Amino acid sequence: MAEPRYALILDGLSLTMGLGIHVHEQVPQRVLVDVRLDCLYRAAPTGDRIAEALDYDAIYRGIVTLAASRHFNLQETLCEEIAALCLADPRVERVKVRSCKPDIFPDARVGCEITRSR
Repeated sequence: MAEPRYALILDGLSLTMGLGIHVHEQVPQRVLVDVRLDCLYRAAPTGDRIAEALDYDAIYRGIVTLAASRHFNLQETLCEEIAALCLADPRVERVKVRSCKPDIFPDARVGCEITRSR
Protein backbone atom coordinates (compact mmCIF):
# COMPACT_ATOMS: atom_id res chain seq x y z
CA MET A 1 0.00 0.00 0.00
CA ALA A 2 1.28 3.46 -0.91
CA GLU A 3 2.12 5.92 1.82
CA PRO A 4 -0.78 8.33 2.35
CA ARG A 5 -0.55 11.92 1.18
CA TYR A 6 -2.34 14.85 2.76
CA ALA A 7 -2.68 18.53 1.89
CA LEU A 8 -2.80 20.67 5.01
CA ILE A 9 -3.93 24.25 4.55
CA LEU A 10 -3.46 27.37 6.66
CA ASP A 11 -5.63 29.95 4.95
CA GLY A 12 -6.08 33.66 5.57
CA LEU A 13 -3.65 34.14 8.44
CA SER A 14 -3.81 37.88 9.15
CA LEU A 15 -0.61 39.35 10.57
CA THR A 16 0.35 42.89 11.51
CA MET A 17 4.02 43.18 10.67
CA GLY A 18 6.80 45.19 9.09
CA LEU A 19 6.98 44.47 5.36
CA GLY A 20 8.02 46.76 2.55
CA ILE A 21 10.65 49.13 1.23
CA HIS A 22 8.68 52.36 1.05
CA VAL A 23 8.66 54.99 3.79
CA HIS A 24 4.95 54.48 4.48
CA GLU A 25 5.65 50.72 4.93
CA GLN A 26 8.10 51.19 7.79
CA VAL A 27 5.22 50.95 10.26
CA PRO A 28 3.51 47.59 10.75
CA GLN A 29 0.82 46.80 8.21
CA ARG A 30 -1.65 44.00 7.58
CA VAL A 31 -0.28 41.02 5.69
CA LEU A 32 -2.31 37.95 4.74
CA VAL A 33 -0.59 34.58 4.47
CA ASP A 34 -1.82 31.31 2.96
CA VAL A 35 0.15 28.08 3.20
CA ARG A 36 -0.47 24.69 1.60
CA LEU A 37 1.67 21.80 2.84
CA ASP A 38 1.75 18.61 0.78
CA CYS A 39 2.64 15.92 3.30
CA LEU A 40 3.59 12.27 3.08
CA TYR A 41 2.88 10.15 6.15
CA ARG A 42 4.23 6.66 6.80
CA ALA A 43 0.72 5.52 7.63
CA ALA A 44 -2.75 7.01 7.73
CA PRO A 45 -3.68 8.31 11.17
CA THR A 46 -5.86 5.60 12.67
CA GLY A 47 -5.77 6.49 16.36
CA ASP A 48 -7.11 10.03 15.90
CA ARG A 49 -4.10 11.45 17.80
CA ILE A 50 -2.08 14.53 16.88
CA ALA A 51 1.13 12.51 17.25
CA GLU A 52 0.13 10.71 14.03
CA ALA A 53 -0.04 13.91 11.96
CA LEU A 54 1.71 17.18 11.27
CA ASP A 55 0.75 19.67 13.98
CA TYR A 56 -0.36 22.79 12.14
CA ASP A 57 -0.34 24.67 15.45
CA ALA A 58 3.46 24.55 15.25
CA ILE A 59 3.40 25.95 11.71
CA TYR A 60 1.01 28.71 12.79
CA ARG A 61 3.12 29.65 15.82
CA GLY A 62 6.30 29.55 13.73
CA ILE A 63 4.89 31.96 11.16
CA VAL A 64 3.57 34.34 13.83
CA THR A 65 6.98 34.31 15.56
CA LEU A 66 8.79 34.86 12.26
CA ALA A 67 6.55 37.82 11.37
CA ALA A 68 7.25 39.42 14.75
CA SER A 69 11.01 38.79 14.59
CA ARG A 70 12.00 41.60 12.24
CA HIS A 71 11.06 43.92 9.39
CA PHE A 72 11.09 42.26 5.96
CA ASN A 73 11.82 44.39 2.91
CA LEU A 74 10.47 41.90 0.37
CA GLN A 75 7.49 39.58 0.27
CA GLU A 76 9.75 37.14 -1.55
CA THR A 77 12.02 36.92 1.51
CA LEU A 78 9.07 36.43 3.84
CA CYS A 79 7.68 33.64 1.65
CA GLU A 80 11.07 31.92 1.42
CA GLU A 81 11.50 31.93 5.19
CA ILE A 82 7.99 30.56 5.74
CA ALA A 83 8.67 27.83 3.17
CA ALA A 84 11.92 26.88 4.94
CA LEU A 85 10.09 26.73 8.26
CA CYS A 86 7.51 24.36 6.79
CA LEU A 87 10.05 22.16 4.99
CA ALA A 88 11.91 21.64 8.28
CA ASP A 89 9.35 18.91 9.00
CA PRO A 90 10.47 15.84 7.00
CA ARG A 91 6.87 14.87 6.21
CA VAL A 92 6.40 18.04 4.15
CA GLU A 93 7.31 17.26 0.54
CA ARG A 94 6.14 20.52 -0.99
CA VAL A 95 4.89 23.85 0.29
CA LYS A 96 3.10 26.69 -1.43
CA VAL A 97 3.26 30.04 0.36
CA ARG A 98 1.33 33.14 -0.60
CA SER A 99 1.62 36.56 1.02
CA CYS A 100 -0.55 39.53 0.26
CA LYS A 101 -0.56 43.18 1.30
CA PRO A 102 -4.25 44.08 0.97
CA ASP A 103 -4.05 47.73 1.98
CA ILE A 104 -1.32 49.18 -0.26
CA PHE A 105 -3.62 50.14 -3.13
CA PRO A 106 -7.27 51.12 -2.74
CA ASP A 107 -8.45 48.81 -5.52
CA ALA A 108 -5.98 45.90 -5.56
CA ARG A 109 -3.96 43.56 -3.40
CA VAL A 110 -0.26 43.01 -4.02
CA GLY A 111 1.37 39.70 -3.24
CA CYS A 112 3.88 36.96 -3.85
CA GLU A 113 3.45 33.21 -4.21
CA ILE A 114 6.16 30.55 -4.24
CA THR A 115 6.26 26.76 -4.33
CA ARG A 116 9.20 24.87 -2.88
CA SER A 117 9.89 21.14 -2.73
CA ARG A 118 12.41 18.86 -1.14
